[in-house]
Amino acid sequence: MFERFTRDARATVKGALDEARQAGAATVTEEHLLLSLMGLGALDPLGVDRESVRARLAESRRRGGMSKADEQALAGLGIDLGEIVARIEETHGAGALAAPPPRRRRILPLRRRGPEAGDRVRFAGDAKKVLEQSLRIALGRHDDHIGTLHLLLALLSRPGTVSEVLADHGITYAAAETGLAA
Repeated sequence: MFERFTRDARATVKGALDEARQAGAATVTEEHLLLSLMGLGALDPLGVDRESVRARLAESRRRGGMSKADEQALAGLGIDLGEIVARIEETHGAGALAAPPPRRRRILPLRRRGPEAGDRVRFAGDAKKVLEQSLRIALGRHDDHIGTLHLLLALLSRPGTVSEVLADHGITYAAAETGLAA
């Protein structure tokens, strides 16, 4: 599938790996793909305020990755997410839910070790699904390549924090499709 990616789409995937490494994350997530797209300027034609999106993603991480929909569902059960986060941070410190899990290092035989042997970052299931969805979107549009538009549309087609943050900034599937269509 990777051979179908345009140069910019490949740069997005590589950038997502870099974002994950810089964050100390054990896996690449949808968020890292979005941050990479923004870093490459792929969302600039849509008027995305990068700092605002980054701040909103950080707030979501602080709340354990819970979206507004998750918060509303919990509220329907009488659970106040803000109160839970406050209690956890009171006990474990500010940002306790935002801290990435520790990276697990595999010990490889000496013959297989290299400079990046223990630093391999894998793609989380949600990020893999975005890449798969980008292929489906490209095929559905009768495109013979997967570009940054397809990656963005795949992110927008999946429920969760990333699509919610983008929608809060006026970027919907339809807006992205019309604003970035080549």
